[in-house]
Amino acid sequence: MSIKKQSFSEPQADLTTSPTRSPTRFINRELSWLAFNHRVVQEALRLSNPLLERLKFLSISSSNLDEFIMVRVAGLKDQLANNIDILSADGRTTQQQLDEIAKEITNLVEIQQNCWQQIRQELSAQDINIIGAEAISAEEKIILQQEFEQNIFPALTPIALDTAHPFPHLPNLGCALLFELEHVDNSKRQQLAILPLPPKLPRFVKIGEHSCRFILLEDLIKLFFSALFPRFQLKNSEIFRIIRDSDLEISDEADDLILHYETALKQRRLGEIVHIEANAPVLEHLRDLFVRQAQAKTEDVLEVAQMVALNQIAEIYNCARPELKFPSFNVRFPERIRDYDGDCFAAIRAKDIVVHHPFEDFDVVVQFLRQAAHDADVVSIKQTLYRTSKDSPIVSALIEAAEAGKSVTALVELKARFDEEANIKWARDLERAGVQVVYGFVKLKTHAKMSLVVRREEGNLCSYAHFGTGNYHPITAKIYTDISFFTCDAALCKDAMYLFNYITGYAAPDQFAEIIAAPVNLRQALLAKISEEIAHAQAGRPAAIWAKMNALVDETIIDALYVASQAGVQIDLVIRGICCLRPQVKGLSENIRVKSIVGRFLEHARIFCFGAGQGIPSPEAKLYISSADWMMRNFDRRVEIMVPIKNPTVHAQILDQIMVANLKDNLSSWELQSDGNYVRTKIVGKEFSAHDYFMQNPSLSGRGKALRSAKKIKLLDNK
Repeated sequence: MSIKKQSFSEPQADLTTSPTRSPTRFINRELSWLAFNHRVVQEALRLSNPLLERLKFLSISSSNLDEFIMVRVAGLKDQLANNIDILSADGRTTQQQLDEIAKEITNLVEIQQNCWQQIRQELSAQDINIIGAEAISAEEKIILQQEFEQNIFPALTPIALDTAHPFPHLPNLGCALLFELEHVDNSKRQQLAILPLPPKLPRFVKIGEHSCRFILLEDLIKLFFSALFPRFQLKNSEIFRIIRDSDLEISDEADDLILHYETALKQRRLGEIVHIEANAPVLEHLRDLFVRQAQAKTEDVLEVAQMVALNQIAEIYNCARPELKFPSFNVRFPERIRDYDGDCFAAIRAKDIVVHHPFEDFDVVVQFLRQAAHDADVVSIKQTLYRTSKDSPIVSALIEAAEAGKSVTALVELKARFDEEANIKWARDLERAGVQVVYGFVKLKTHAKMSLVVRREEGNLCSYAHFGTGNYHPITAKIYTDISFFTCDAALCKDAMYLFNYITGYAAPDQFAEIIAAPVNLRQALLAKISEEIAHAQAGRPAAIWAKMNALVDETIIDALYVASQAGVQIDLVIRGICCLRPQVKGLSENIRVKSIVGRFLEHARIFCFGAGQGIPSPEAKLYISSADWMMRNFDRRVEIMVPIKNPTVHAQILDQIMVANLKDNLSSWELQSDGNYVRTKIVGKEFSAHDYFMQNPSLSGRGKALRSAKKIKLLDNK
């Protein structure tokens, strides 16, 4: 049950011999990820960013670190516990990696805590205050007492710790207050108690409806402590926060995949504790008690200077202070669709369209599916769903289509980490509406982003496809930079049909005409493209590779890029997060430059370009968009797609506009050094922000009639 691999007949270089076999040619994956999160924190420290946006960056960096600990650190600890000591690509043992990670996490958390202290002071200067109980006025105490009694006290469950009351289960990312009490009439009568903080309660309690004054939930609870423990007084207290191992393990033999996932999600809540936060200085006897009762380890406790669960500061972002946030911008809708009176199908028939999110509206994707749902000539819709929003208009459109009698198939990926529960819910909602729901492969995660609409036109069936680099998620589409590509190209649509059939029915086609797919031959195709560039360089022709992605980890691809660099291929990589390739090393990677863009929007699009003997940029360059980063998991354990871009206008927009602007950016860019460190790009000449450029300048492929009068964009002049 395999697809025949596409043949690549062009001259290919030998990529089997690496320029060096030393593991030092790779940067450690985990440390590279932590370096990325350092770059996020630096945006929180960047004074040119609006204050509440800096707070948001800090919250994001804290959430990122939580996920890293609950998945990556937990995985390494599990390896160590089971005596699985596989060396990392850069030659480190599991214990060595954990030791280095612990140092980096401690350093990162210290920077985060100091940053929060600084931002908190600046918020205060802007009349946004987080105050302690000692700063509460008599009038405010009356307001807070009412808030406590009505909206907080009913949700609290204090638990005495003794033989009759076992230590409660604390959920992943949960906080709890540990109390040491003594009776008001008898100081020798001691009592220990724990109070889990309900996760649905706000961490920052607003003092009054219209103010921007807050008190932390734990401080408010201690302020009205007597309501919880009458006849006791508070002697000591500590707050603890836990992180559990949260990676799912799914049996390959699961007959009912949804049932198996529901069981696994319950087990996740019971995962082993791998990390504990406590406010410094923590009382040793209370720390030891908590660790013992929670069945954790003392070495997993990290004391923080300011506040545990720093991710929750995002609650303050919702203050009605627009002057402390990024200025709004006008999200564009493709003008060509307006030229056709909103008819997506007519606009796509006229010419392929690419939509660049978030600068161009994600509503065009929703409109495409809604039109398909309501169009009497549409016969069928097929859709992949990896992640989507709580009230997803995509899911609503699919339900409407099914209720209208159309054949609708939705591939719901249950293995989308931390979205499994939401996807189970969507799957059941879709099934109730009559949608044929499938879950892909048990052993493979379906990460490809595709829609396929089949429509009857003049007696024939015609197909329209959407390929994306990002998820069908209207919320993240406002902050992630991604590409949506619409086409009715017959070969691409047929390939999409084959791929859907392969996923739903294991119906393997002989080969794809245009699309390149993982796990079939994506790595092979990329190696072939790299080989072609090497052959061009060796023949004295221009040779270049441009690539933009979120992560570069795959060792085979990295070694191939090293070979290409040595052959003289000029390689420019825009990699937001993890990069295990070591650039600018003499004798290894002199011709490779790596940059990371971290700014207002989260870079998420995957774009790959090969010069084809003409150099880059060039109309003849081979250009692709993809759902896949260059990681082993994307090549071997996921269903991914790489889609060629051949339409001249779309080609020009992605290559000459999007990629050139990314490479030209010097305001939000960091350059990876050969030692693995990142430094901010030095501004030589004019400042240039890719994000600002995209907010202010129209795209090419969706402009319609307006393109005729538009001035030609010349980004390359100052590159």
